[in-house]
Amino acid sequence: MSFSPNPFRLGFGLMRLPKKEDGHIDLSQVCEMADRFLAAGGTYFDTAFVYDAGESEAIFRQAVADRYPREAYTLATKLHAAMQCHDEQSAKQEFYTSLERTGAGYFDYYLLHALQRSTYQKYDEYGIWDFVREQKEKGLIRHVGFSFHADPELLEQLLTEHPEIEFVQLQINYADWENPGVASRKNWEICRAHGKPVVIMEPVKGGILADPIPTVREVFDRACPGPSYASWALRFAAGLDNILAVLSGMSNLAQMEDNLRTMSPFVPLSEAEMDLIHQAQRALDADKSIPCTACHYCTKGCPMEIPIPEIFNVQNRKKGSPKFRTVREYDIVTLHRGRAGSCVACGQCEAACPQHLPIIDLLRQCREELES
Repeated sequence: MSFSPNPFRLGFGLMRLPKKEDGHIDLSQVCEMADRFLAAGGTYFDTAFVYDAGESEAIFRQAVADRYPREAYTLATKLHAAMQCHDEQSAKQEFYTSLERTGAGYFDYYLLHALQRSTYQKYDEYGIWDFVREQKEKGLIRHVGFSFHADPELLEQLLTEHPEIEFVQLQINYADWENPGVASRKNWEICRAHGKPVVIMEPVKGGILADPIPTVREVFDRACPGPSYASWALRFAAGLDNILAVLSGMSNLAQMEDNLRTMSPFVPLSEAEMDLIHQAQRALDADKSIPCTACHYCTKGCPMEIPIPEIFNVQNRKKGSPKFRTVREYDIVTLHRGRAGSCVACGQCEAACPQHLPIIDLLRQCREELES
């Protein structure tokens, strides 16, 4: 099935929504963000069964589905057969639960979630490929795809075995373009060779490129002060061909406004601006920060309840900071939770990490530097 033209490439990612003091999603702010997004011409909303323990899908219903006609938006959500499922029945139930939570009636885009070496066989074991095809035949799904966090060889295998897949969601950003652990460029090229449109996730790498390291900021500030750092990352991603949508996980109205300024109208990077991207890539390659995107997949099954992304953030931010501030921040993020030294090296975090980070070794380094 062919896709309708989508001139407005920005997608509203519902993974990092604004939170209230009680830790729940701020519905009123999400409503305002959705209003601005739709008014500017956006239509593509992206959520998942597992985002915020289901609250993301429920908030979508309250902010969008209950307030706008069905033709005003398109919705993507995802089934994760390996995270919270124990059998085929619980995996398939995610689909029906998502239908109820979102109130959308059907899904424009439905994805098998976070396929990687440690998880992809679950979708075969539980018969999920055939299951989503059946839901499409019933009219409950318009387009079937999957989100992917693995090597090009596995992507080639999956697209060859499942030609019925209509699109793929990939992590693509200028920091990971040639990163062998993510393989953004190679995976994008494989999708293009198979004729599969790409939805881009993590174009700002979980916020890392919105607030980049000083050497990257210097590249852009010296040549072209004014535009936000996030805008450079979005324009790099949106300038690629074969793109269905570029998702941005916006956490407040200010981020929404900045992204809308960047993408409406969208102006591709010039040759001179692309050279700045190359300079930023070289600056990132020279840095030794931990490239964690704070997706928190690693923490869901940690037996010691270690706040891994928060610890990595402290480690990255400690450069140039007074030691007392680093210690204070570390104490805050580990309060009533496990510390880096609590790691028992069970390995579940590394199996779940979309970035394929050596988390056990990194926690050991953090213990040595933050707990000494």
